[in-house]
Amino acid sequence: MQIFGFPTSPYVRKVLVIAAEKGVDVELADATPHKPTPEFLAASPFRMMPAMRDGDFTLPDSTAIAFYLDAKYPDPPLLPEGAKMRGRAIWLDEFADTILANSARGVAFNRYIGPALLGLPRNDEAANEAEAKAHPALDYLENLAPADGWLAEDYSLADISVASCLKTLSYGLDVKARPRTAAWLERIEARPAWKKVADLERDTIEGAIASGAHRSS
Repeated sequence: MQIFGFPTSPYVRKVLVIAAEKGVDVELADATPHKPTPEFLAASPFRMMPAMRDGDFTLPDSTAIAFYLDAKYPDPPLLPEGAKMRGRAIWLDEFADTILANSARGVAFNRYIGPALLGLPRNDEAANEAEAKAHPALDYLENLAPADGWLAEDYSLADISVASCLKTLSYGLDVKARPRTAAWLERIEARPAWKKVADLERDTIEGAIASGAHRSS
């Protein structure tokens, strides 16, 4: 199975963590919407990142891929059994993908990813604007984060999606400034699947910086 994308993306990270939690071996194929490969475009004609190829089956969009993986590899399950917590998990996936991720990308890209990986100037004005939009979402998460355990009782898609956004946001902002969120995030970071993906991300970034592969011409 191939996953097309770059691991600083919260959406790519989400899929990689889900695969790791389920013990599914995947190959990360380096691709971005701005520099798409033919293989990436074949799997994601609208340049949505990530995209997946599993044999002759292709699929874009992180949530679509998440549900595909959960159906094909049901153990451990991605969603809680009960209606209320299942609804909450699906909502928090949407919260992460649409509300939190927009701010995370704006902060991370303008403070770190653009300058470090693409050779672009740091844009503090854009980063500050994105950060201002992030704080209400982070306050919401702080109120929701449990003293122990997970966002929807069982460890689920909710935790993976939200933590994946916070990881991207951490490239330009202290995401552990709020104590309940920090404690919950440390539980996430202790999981072997998360550590595996974090190591891959670190190595990929270091390799990209060393080679200059993602720098603009």
